[in-house]
Amino acid sequence: MIALGVILLVIGFVTGISILWTIGIILTVVGAVLWVLGSMGHAVAGRRHYW
Repeated sequence: MIALGVILLVIGFVTGISILWTIGIILTVVGAVLWVLGSMGHAVAGRRHYW
């Protein structure tokens, strides 16, 4: 999810499409939160680890 967010950020920045930029930021933040929760040992969406 983080990788997809970064890809959308880059595409949105290069092409100037602001909706891709916004979606990229949201996906990157959500992916980072899930990654931190999973690395702390909390179950995320029924999974013990989130990669």
